[in-house]
Amino acid sequence: MSTTRRRRWPLVALVIVAACGCLALGWWQWTRFQSASGTFQNLGYALQWPLFAGFCVYAYRKFVRYEEAPPEPSHDHAMTEIPDGLLPERPKPVTQADDDPALREYNAYLAQLAKADHQKQKRTTT
Repeated sequence: MSTTRRRRWPLVALVIVAACGCLALGWWQWTRFQSASGTFQNLGYALQWPLFAGFCVYAYRKFVRYEEAPPEPSHDHAMTEIPDGLLPERPKPVTQADDDPALREYNAYLAQLAKADHQKQKRTTT
């Protein structure tokens, strides 16, 4: 636990503004529900916004408690092994037959293009 006093007033102000904003939005949805054009969707939002306000306060309290007493770091630095079957198997490379004439012709064409490109670059740089 630290002995220095933390300045939390900006965070407190943010939590208050967020909670009040959520409550205001809940009130607005409630008035929309009570109006002539109100729907049950407005009622759902009217009940949901106060929960968001409560979550803002809850998250702030958890943050303060975590800051005051963080969890103890793990002293176990031993390497652990991933159990077999947890990760998917790596795909095996597909072996292709070398006797495919279309593939041989295509590879020769690519080699010819690469050679021509290399010669063209060689001429432009010198």
